[in-house]
Amino acid sequence: MKHARLLASIAATSVLLSATALGAEDPKKTERTWKSKCASCHGQTGKGDTDKGKQMKVADMTTAAYQAKKDDEFKKAINDGVKTEKDGVKQEMDGFKGELTPEQVDALVAYIRTLKK
Repeated sequence: MKHARLLASIAATSVLLSATALGAEDPKKTERTWKSKCASCHGQTGKGDTDKGKQMKVADMTTAAYQAKKDDEFKKAINDGVKTEKDGVKQEMDGFKGELTPEQVDALVAYIRTLKK
């Protein structure tokens, strides 16, 4: 009986892991999403060094201070957008809730983590 439970548990875990792997975003798709939704302000490398990024004083995502933020902060910004002011400059980003799936948002957060110095 214990052996049967162990086998059932292993099988269930295997199914869950397979489903998780299938649900993961393709890195190429994530990069395309970054380029189409984020790079115009944040830049290809996350440094905020585009004309638009410089104009809005977008934070450099590669710094240790930026990378110290929690994933939930990134998810909230991606989903709900940002409306703040820094040094007298409005920083506004539209949210992507309803436009990006939770899996795409998670993949973007993981992508942001790869930008660290």
